Amino acid sequence: MADVLLTSDRTLMSNYHNNEFLGFGTCAPPNFIPEALYSFLFFPPLKNLKGFPSAAPYGLRKVEAQLLKEGFNVFTVSPDSLSRYIDDAKVLGIYTMDPFGLGPASTTLASIFKNEPYLARYFRFLMDIPEIKRAKSRGLRIIVGGPGAWQFRHRPRFAEEHGIDCVIDGEGEKVVGRLFNSALVGEQLPAFYEVGVEETPGLEDIPDIRNPSVNGLVEIGRGCCRGCGFCNVTLRPLRWYPIEKIRREISLNLRSGNVEGCCLHGEDVMLYGSTNTTPNEEKLLRLHEFVAKNCEGISWSHCSLAAVASKPKLFSRVAELIRGRQAWWGAEIGIETGSAELAKKTMPAKAHPFKAEDWPEVVRSGLGVMHDNRMVPACTLIVGLPEENENDVLRTLELIDDIKGVRSLVVPLFFVPLGRLKREAWFRDETMSDLRRQLLFRCVEHDFLWVDNLLEMSFTNKWYRRFLRAFYKGFADIAKRKVRQIA
Repeated sequence: MADVLLTSDRTLMSNYHNNEFLGFGTCAPPNFIPEALYSFLFFPPLKNLKGFPSAAPYGLRKVEAQLLKEGFNVFTVSPDSLSRYIDDAKVLGIYTMDPFGLGPASTTLASIFKNEPYLARYFRFLMDIPEIKRAKSRGLRIIVGGPGAWQFRHRPRFAEEHGIDCVIDGEGEKVVGRLFNSALVGEQLPAFYEVGVEETPGLEDIPDIRNPSVNGLVEIGRGCCRGCGFCNVTLRPLRWYPIEKIRREISLNLRSGNVEGCCLHGEDVMLYGSTNTTPNEEKLLRLHEFVAKNCEGISWSHCSLAAVASKPKLFSRVAELIRGRQAWWGAEIGIETGSAELAKKTMPAKAHPFKAEDWPEVVRSGLGVMHDNRMVPACTLIVGLPEENENDVLRTLELIDDIKGVRSLVVPLFFVPLGRLKREAWFRDETMSDLRRQLLFRCVEHDFLWVDNLLEMSFTNKWYRRFLRAFYKGFADIAKRKVRQIA
């Protein structure tokens, strides 16, 4: 038995049918698909042995590794198996990504469909588990952290009502040991602990994960050098992991037998090992030669259009390595706006090494290179950026028309005040103009244009994937009809 238990809600304890990007389905509210079927399609539960999940979210594995490094007795368990271990635990650590559905994707979908997203519902379900309440009454301490920790500043009453003793916001390697130890010995904990700049971990402070991560996701670095005003990540210093560290974590995942591929996670995978906005050819190729040799499936978490557009031949060489293993791969890509003027105001380095005023052309060029090399980008747009006017929206509409022939998904997101813009007003659907509404539906039309092709590419390898493809196609067809009715 363990003094410390770690867990997360059910929407995070899933491998999303080995497709990390299906996890975005958890941002949607309950809809016309029955919940049991919807959860099977988008966030099926991980296999577990005696309550220990076969894999866990990467951020949770990092906390687990740090606590083990410092000598804590800690178990990571499935949320459905807490009752087996919680009576002996003194501290419960909960990892969360979007606990109240305040993230851009979930905010947008909740506003459109007027309901609470699945990820917020399941976080609430976790906190309302009777076993947690009973353990709390006998003295259990609860610590919450993860990328969604910032949301508790907007929901302080929830933490009070559910007995959350401490929320940790930021990179935790230098602070979790001290805070968990304080919890174990009964000391007072800060209700909200924001990790300071001086507590940001260096590369030597970040331990390797000890157990498998969901879908083989492995960090290759932290931070971002582009400085976009609406992003929290750009407030953190840029650090790239040595390739030996990345190899060790990939190898650990593969040895577990629960993971066949890997998802390389960084804010811009194309810039791996670079000290500026120009890709480092030697380090990028060296990393992908190892990955392509050892992993059955490969994906990226994020990539910038500017880095791809600046080095199209290098991108093609990387694509050739990846496509030696698979027909295509994907990544999340930030377009954010089609307006050069708005780009200059809110994300002036997004286009670097090109000029900010060339941003629309950088988008067209970068997406064209991706299309030719069979990368499928999941592109984000931000609706309602501060100072956005109707002319900016028109420029974005024009850009969406220009990329109609590019194999991609385009996801419009309502502006959420983060990063240096955290004091700006949230964008609300009550202020939605006709032109912005037109932009939303133009994005939906673009996505429906490509969805059949993407499903065909995604679910062809195994018999059960062909079976799943029929469900997803049916879901997409129904969604298409529903959206057109709203329009």
